[in-house]
This record gives sequence, structure tokens and C-alpha cells, in this order.
Amino acid sequence: MANLHSSRAARMLAFPLLFSFAQGAALFPRADPNDWKYLGCYTDSVGARTLSNVGYTLGGPSNMTVENCENACMSEGYVYAGVEYSGECWCDNELRNGGPAPDGEEKCTMPCNGNPQQNCGGPDRLNLYQNTAVSPSTGPITAQPTITSSPTDAIVSTTPVSSSTRAVPTALPTGWDYAGCYVDNTNGRIMERQLPDDPKLTIESCVSRCAGMGYVVAGTQFSRQCFCDNYVRKEAALADDSNCSMSCAGDTSEKCGGPNRMSVYSKGDLTVLPNPEPQTGGLPGSWEYQGCLEDNVNQKRTFPYQIIDKDNNSATNCLSRCSMFGFGAGGMTYGEECFCGDVADIGKAGAKLVPESRCSMTCPGNETAICGAGNLITYYKWTGSPLQTWSFPSGNAAGRYEFLIGGVVVSLMTTVGINGKITFQEKFGTGDPNTTGAYEFDPAFEKDFSKAWRPMHVKTDIFCSGGLVLPDRAGRQLTVGGWSGTSTHGVRLYWPDGSPGKPSVNDWQENPDELALQDGRWYPSAMIMANGSILIVGGEEGSNGPPVPTLEILPRVGPALYMDWLERTDPNNLYPFLTPLPSGDIFAAYYNEARILDEKTFDTVKTLPNMPGAVNNDEGGRTYPLEGTMVLLPQHAPYTDPLGVLLCGGSTPFGGNAIDNCVSIQPEVPNSKWVIERMPSKRVLTCMAGLPDGTFLILNGAKEGVAGFGLAKDPNLNAVLYDPSKPVNQRMSVMGNTTIARMYHSEAILIPDGRVLVSGSDPEDPDFPQEYRVEVFLPPYLLSGAPRPTFTIQDTDWAYGQNYKIEITSGNTSKLRVSLLGLVSSTHGNSFGSRTIFPAVSCSGTTCTITAPPDSHTCPPGWFMLFVLDGPTPSVASFVRIGGDPGRLGDWPAFPDFDLPGVD
Repeated sequence: MANLHSSRAARMLAFPLLFSFAQGAALFPRADPNDWKYLGCYTDSVGARTLSNVGYTLGGPSNMTVENCENACMSEGYVYAGVEYSGECWCDNELRNGGPAPDGEEKCTMPCNGNPQQNCGGPDRLNLYQNTAVSPSTGPITAQPTITSSPTDAIVSTTPVSSSTRAVPTALPTGWDYAGCYVDNTNGRIMERQLPDDPKLTIESCVSRCAGMGYVVAGTQFSRQCFCDNYVRKEAALADDSNCSMSCAGDTSEKCGGPNRMSVYSKGDLTVLPNPEPQTGGLPGSWEYQGCLEDNVNQKRTFPYQIIDKDNNSATNCLSRCSMFGFGAGGMTYGEECFCGDVADIGKAGAKLVPESRCSMTCPGNETAICGAGNLITYYKWTGSPLQTWSFPSGNAAGRYEFLIGGVVVSLMTTVGINGKITFQEKFGTGDPNTTGAYEFDPAFEKDFSKAWRPMHVKTDIFCSGGLVLPDRAGRQLTVGGWSGTSTHGVRLYWPDGSPGKPSVNDWQENPDELALQDGRWYPSAMIMANGSILIVGGEEGSNGPPVPTLEILPRVGPALYMDWLERTDPNNLYPFLTPLPSGDIFAAYYNEARILDEKTFDTVKTLPNMPGAVNNDEGGRTYPLEGTMVLLPQHAPYTDPLGVLLCGGSTPFGGNAIDNCVSIQPEVPNSKWVIERMPSKRVLTCMAGLPDGTFLILNGAKEGVAGFGLAKDPNLNAVLYDPSKPVNQRMSVMGNTTIARMYHSEAILIPDGRVLVSGSDPEDPDFPQEYRVEVFLPPYLLSGAPRPTFTIQDTDWAYGQNYKIEITSGNTSKLRVSLLGLVSSTHGNSFGSRTIFPAVSCSGTTCTITAPPDSHTCPPGWFMLFVLDGPTPSVASFVRIGGDPGRLGDWPAFPDFDLPGVD
């Protein structure tokens, strides 16, 4: 072992010297990672090398990564690359010794110096890779992506004339011709794609290979080197043909360039590009060039969001993307990479500006411009009006969380009842073994645990069901679907009774033999239609089962209907977001798509643009398991403004970063586009509660991962207040924090006194506990010290368009407003039934007259909390029903073991 270590030390000492020798060469071309295949852990030794040539990597041994070694070997014409002993790179075109390690991967475990997340071999062990786009014996045959972009800046020269006449091989592809002998490497390589050296190279073989890969320019050099491109670059000068005097390795009668000289052939006119420079003109918006900025200092990226664009990366394309998603700092590196972030990220990363000349790689989307280099960013900053302005209130203006009461179950769904109490339901199997599956919380006893909770009972597992408050006169609560087996067909009903401080006795009722869904559903959505029927949409056949791409109606009126868009987007479309539209149609949002359905046939009336996802991932989604949330923006009398929908948070597929934005759209407006508003932080497992003053509280969730047991981390403990009355990108305020992680299976729901009840969290992992504690969030309007208005109301059953009186018993009527908030069932980020309406109201003395919304498309039939607001300060709510029970749900289901409230 001593001899082995001493030889290692000598070799490692030599590597920096070899690297310093190589630094004067041009930047290495970047390998396509899709071309390289991992072959395994191979044996190696000092006396019998598996690969015999040192690879000179960017940054040397201290910056060794698998990619850097692959790049180095490819630039030197080799098809095999191997990393060893954390900092060594070896290259070759054949495997000369060794073989697969007899102990497998056991000794290939040393971390790479430049990326500790990768393995770089070990003592006498190589992690071995092969460039599959190249044959070790004959060179590359496999086609590569065609570069089709055209330069937009000045062109130095076209159709050059050679300084002497040279015979052109007759076997070239049609349209190809000799273009001249060009000087290479004065300002860098004049062609970008270098193929591995070919000992049998001819002009014909080089041109054929370049043409086969879609290029229109080919060049030969040093007898055996072949280059491909669509241009000659770096303002290359035309030399005398006598400078290209080296015979081709495969045909000594042909000439294949010379030292720093390229024999160039082109299909059609040859374009010679000027030396590229950073783009400073024609930039989008208020972007300005800042310089060449360090990246990856101490293995920390300067900006957090990376976008790979191999064909079209440019300052224009990159920076447009950054600012569209609210990021005011960004730039390009390694030619094809775009990065977005904030100016503050630069200081956090310890990055500094370096001489501009060090950023030297061209942009694939603008061949005359610079897009950084290895670990260097061509950096730009937004210098105009801020892309977004977040408010940071303090003290009472930031609201606060308070502990409310200890729970008896880890809640999965919470629902406000018209009796002023809140039902809590849990999934089977993960809570305490002696619970009953459902409880009702009476806020009148929030200080007395022994009286606060009433046990209720369900027969089947409500895990991942949908829920609603029905518009029948009893305000019955409904859950549909479930976890597996019979529960996925479950239809459960509860008739709320009692009142705060007064006992309730009713319980959940269900009978799967009598009342069941047509299709079993796990993660279905439920919606009250304008005609008062219940629409059930989507889901899967039990836990992680096949999709259920259908919708059905309760009470049953026909078969379930197949929806191709549900099948196509499974599994990322679960719990689709639904709402009736004022036009009479239905809006559906699922995964990253949205459409409008005919309310009678359910055919697609309009397909909307896809929702924006994350700045670096268009595949980001909003519905389970990528779990964001949706609410409707407030509707105001006289209801002439188009309805808007707001979706916040979500995540990217495969457990990526959570999404840090909200998007909104007015679905019925022709050619409407999504509006992006960046949030102060990333959030998945998002909950959102509408407040009486027309604002929305965004809370709960995590900053990384997706929905599911143990699939999210980094809890988001902060609440954000969204105020749609403010200008776009100025609507968010950073509010108070909680100390309790609210992860998978958490809820947030507005209760009648204006507080937001916060509950649940059941991630089933060692990092975060099952959460029994119940909190409330107190919005600023409850902490201002202003007295709350009070009122009385007699008529709580409203018809559309009719006037109803309330009596103000305390408060100022001069600026009085009234809001109506739909009763909500909250689960998995869904707020089933959520709607905020500000109806017309007028006052004479202390008597105020409210005009109910005009129709069932503006306001679907249902139960609402009625708040009176004196400025921002709300009253305690009263419950009103609007629109009656047009679907006659009060007479359903007509079985003797279900209590029915009847229909007026």
C-alpha cells in the first residue's frame, strides 16, 4: 500500500502541471451528456493502464467532475473517458488493460473533487464512460441536433474566394464545394463541433459525416481531424492554399489543413461570423449588460434556476424568461445554459466580476453574441421598475398564529357547517387506534377540551375523498370517493344540527349497498353545478391505481362520461379544480392545462393556453400530486367584470423544487393569457383561504417535493396575504410565521368569526410528526383594535336578484360593505365551494338592503357566510342560502336509512 500511495502522490502532483500546460488551449467543446453511457466500475493500475492518455480538464483535478472529463476526452478525440481517485481523468479509443471490477461498484466510491455528489473512481478503480455517438474504430456516425438559427448581427464575409485554385474531390455530396484555407485559433476555434481523430480521414469522409449530422460547413486539419459547423467563426482570415498542406491520413493525394489551418468546405455560400461580443443592444425590457461573472464558486451556483436551451439560448431568450417569472438577475453560461435569480444571490454565492474576455462561448441562438464560458456567466441585471414589490408588515399588521386547541385526530378534511361548528375527518390506519374516523369541533368550547370535540362515525375510509356543503335547506355535508375497495365508491352525508354551545346529535350516514358512485374514485373533485346537481370528476382506481378518466353526476342521471384529457394527463391531474362560469359553462384546471366545458354535454368549448410552471420547468403543475391550490378572485356587483381564477404554488415532476408563483386568468375573455406573479417563497402542498375583506391567505406546505407520504421537505412556515385590489405584482405581503410544519394532509379554512383555522399534517416520515394541534391565524383586521360591526338578519334563504334587509346594531354605515363567502371543504390544498362575492348594498340609517347575485351562473346555489365590514373590520358571520335547491337534493337519496330535509 505504501508503494501504491507514493505512486498516487507522484501522479496527483503531475496533474496540476499537466493542467497548467493545457490552459493555453482553446476552451473545450461541451459533450452532449446524452451521448455518454456509463459502463461500470473498471480495474486500473499504474503499470497497466485501462485508458492510457491523461485528460486535461477545465479547472484541473480540484474541479474534476464526470462531465469535465467527458468534455476533455471528447475534445481530444477519444471515445472512452474514466475518472479515478477523485481528481484524475483518463482517455483512450480502446480499453487496453483491466476490465469490470470483480467487486462491482464497491471501490468506485471516491467523491469527485468538483462535484461531491458524483463518484470519481477510487484506488485502482475507474468509473468508465463511452461516447455512444462515436465508433471507437471509425469515428462518429450518429446524427446530432441540427443548428438552424441564423446570426442577427453583421456578417464579415460570404462566398470567399480562395487565393489559389485547388482540385475539389468529385465524390462530395451535391452542393458542396471547397471554400478555402482558413486561419484557425487566432481568437479561438473557428468551428465548434470537433469529431474524434480519424486515422483514415479523407475530405469525402469528413464532409459526408458533417452533412449527415445536418451541418453545412466541414473542415479538415492536421491530417486526421474533422470539424463541423454551420459557419466559420471568430472573424477567421482566409490564408493561401499552400498553408493547408498536410496530406489527409486516409488519402495522401488530398490535403487536410495544417497547423492552425483549416481546409474548409461548404454547402452553398459560406458565412464567416465576426468575433462574438456580449449582446448590449436590442435587449428585452429594462435589462442591461453587467459583465462576466463567476459561477460555481466553491460548488455553489450563483443563480438558482438553470434552463438548458441547446438550440436557441441567447440573451434575448434567456432574459425574457427570467423577467417573465419575476427574476431581475440572470445570464448565460456554457453557451447553452440560462440562469435566473436575484441580485442578492451574487453576494450569497461569493461570486465576483472577472475580465470580460474570459466569457468566450457563443450563443446557439445568436451566433454573434457571447453566452458565458465554463463556470462563467455573461451577466445582466434588470434596471427598470421592480418586477414585483412585496410588502413586509410588522407587528399586528403582519397577523399572527395562535394555538387554538389540541386535536383528537390528524385531520384530513375540515368543513364549516351551517351550525357554526367544524367537522374534522381522518384517514383510516395512521391515527390513534381508538378514534371513530370523524369528529365535530364546537368553537364555543375552544378553551374546554372535554366539551369541544364530539365523536362522529363513518363506515368507509374517506382518505383522499372530495367534499362539499350541499345547497339543500339543511346544508348537508357530502364526501365522495376514498382510499380503496368499497370506500372509493363511497357517498357519505351529514346533516348539521345544534349550534355553538348547544349539543349536536346527528351523525354521518352511508350505505354502500344503496348509494354509491358509478366509478370508484381516489382523489376526485366535486362541484355544485348551476342547476344544483353535483358534478364528480376524475380520480384513480384506489391508491396509485389506473386513472378514472370520467365524470358523473349525483343524483345519478346517466352513465359516467369519458374524458380523454383526464386519461392523457394522469397521474398529475388528480383533484382537478372546477368552477361554474358566468357564461354558463364550466372551467376545469388540471395538471398544467385548463379548458372550458359545456355544462350540458361536457364537450370542450375552449382549450386555454397551458399554465406557466416554474421559470426553469414548463412541466410544473398545480393539481395533485404537484399540489398547488385554486380560488376564484372576488366578484363585485354589478358583475360586469369577467371572472378570474387564481392558482398558487405547485411543484415540478419527479420531486423537484416547488413552484414560487401564482398564475391567474379570466377564462371567458377571448385570447386571454395567464398572468404570472412571483411569490416571496416556493410552496407545494399549498392551502389558501378567502377572507371577508376580499384578500386571500396563502399558507402551509413545503418548499421542495410533491404530495404524498414522505415526499416533501423544507416546510414553509410563513403565511402570505394576497390582495387582488392592488396592482399585479404588488399584491403579496409577507405575514407572520408558525412554528408547526403543516405538510401533506394539512388544511386551512375560514371560520365564522373571521379567523383562519389551520389543522392537520400527516407526512408519515421521521422528519415531521403527525400533527394533532389546531391553530388559528388572526389576520390584521382582528388585531387593529377597531371594534367589529354587528348586525341582525331575519331572512336567510335568498332568491336570485332579490333584496334582503339587515339591521346594523353597531358600526359605521357610511363605508359599509358586505361580503359573501362560500362554505368550504378543505383537503389536499382544495377549497371545494370557495367563492367570494361583494353584492350591491345600500343603507338608510341603520337599515341596509343587500341585493342577492342575479343568477346561478354568477353564483351557483349554495350556503354562504355573510359578513358586514366596517372598513377592513368584519363582523361575525351569519349563514345564508342563495339560489335554493334547484337540483332537489333535499329529496335525495330516497332510501329509508337516510334522513332527508326535503325541498321547499
